[in-house]
Amino acid sequence: MIKKTIEKIIITGLILAGFAFVGNLSVISMERLTHEQIAINKRQALLDKLYQLIDKKQFDNDILEDKIEVSNDLLSSKQSVVIYRAFLKEKPTVAIIQSIAPDGYSGSIFLLVGIKIDGSLLGVRVTAHKETPGLGDDIDANKSDWILSFNNTSLSNPKLENWKVKKDGGQFDQFTGATISPRAIVKAVKKTLIYYQQNKAELFKRESNE
Repeated sequence: MIKKTIEKIIITGLILAGFAFVGNLSVISMERLTHEQIAINKRQALLDKLYQLIDKKQFDNDILEDKIEVSNDLLSSKQSVVIYRAFLKEKPTVAIIQSIAPDGYSGSIFLLVGIKIDGSLLGVRVTAHKETPGLGDDIDANKSDWILSFNNTSLSNPKLENWKVKKDGGQFDQFTGATISPRAIVKAVKKTLIYYQQNKAELFKRESNE
């Protein structure tokens, strides 16, 4: 009798352990699949942003992998950022630079700044911000076309002294009732162009070329 009771306890324990093992395995598998899907989604979201700035005909390398990480005061508030390099037939064509405007109205504004090899802008996109909905969030290309005003500009067009919002005597529009966010972005884009001008040769260096 005691022997049978012990056997039942052991069998019950083994069954419970089996269920626990299967359950844990399912959770681990689900987490792994979820993380993989999140990574895929993030990669695609980034690609979508990059493709808003650069035509696929302008490069033939893996632009997401052909990147460097830098830390420079002109690009951020002491954070490291990524620069994606585009090459066509081994010749550099475009740098898409992550840049941060630390002085937005509601905090830092994160940007992608596409710069052609000649130093002119392909365009700018906001990737993250906390600006006020219906007011400061017009910096987002999905909300308005204000961000498109940077297309084809450069440090010489307009002149360097005109890289300001109109309220400050510059060329770029601000929003009605909201000047801080546009001012922060204009300043950040200008600094990014200066960084590119100062570091262009280094940006496109590859190990095989050094």
